[in-house]
Amino acid sequence: MDGDLTLVFKALADPTRRALLDRLHDRNGQTLGELCGELAMARQSASQHLAVLEAANLVSTVWHGREKLHYLNVVPLHEVQERWIDKFETPRLRVLSAVRHAAEENEMTDQPTFVYVTYIAATPERVWQALTDADLTASYWGHRNESDWQPGSTWQHVRTDGSGIADVVGTVVESVPPERLVLTFPGSDEQRAGTPSTVTFTIDRDQDIVRLTVQHRDLPTAADTAAVATGWPAVLANLKSLLETGRVLPQAPWEFSAEPRAEELAHHD
Repeated sequence: MDGDLTLVFKALADPTRRALLDRLHDRNGQTLGELCGELAMARQSASQHLAVLEAANLVSTVWHGREKLHYLNVVPLHEVQERWIDKFETPRLRVLSAVRHAAEENEMTDQPTFVYVTYIAATPERVWQALTDADLTASYWGHRNESDWQPGSTWQHVRTDGSGIADVVGTVVESVPPERLVLTFPGSDEQRAGTPSTVTFTIDRDQDIVRLTVQHRDLPTAADTAAVATGWPAVLANLKSLLETGRVLPQAPWEFSAEPRAEELAHHD
């Protein structure tokens, strides 16, 4: 972890790279050309700086048609906060909260609203199984994902308490094992009443590891965006732990992430 944080601090030390993050803070999901234009920077220079930010996992990229879009990745910033801010009991920096919320928002409805990237020491086939096997999802998600996973089929997010209640019922839009899975994800009442949000899982292999990218788009409310911004990192952390160690985390991570929110709400009441 210290090595990862070293890359983060190195990336943040350069004012040009901080300016690139500021641009993505202002408008997430930009192409290289857009970033160059706003900063009056040569493409080669911008590419080199973005490579450093990607190496530090501060920026992730997603292909949208023929365009390569750049997004803020909030995970390293949270690690900095946990290691170097909360540890010394100093006030939380407002800028970190602003970056987090900016990373969860997108002004263009035809682009992903929330993007999360994680790296897992596993095969694509194993990651695909973890996303689609009902028993495996029950072990790390607290719900069983049930479907035959064919395009057009229904999928259900069923509670594991024996009630048989499905908290989410959606449709399999695209299924290309073990590379890509697209699902409608009508979580809140607003999503059920209108156009449901869509989740895309993209599984890319690089030698012995997998890059798993989750894109959650068309979220109708700020509450929906806040919920997925907390929920996806927690679920995928548990998935990563299961595949890499054979065990889920000792505490459900979504319960841990709920505690600071509850404390913050109580503080503002």
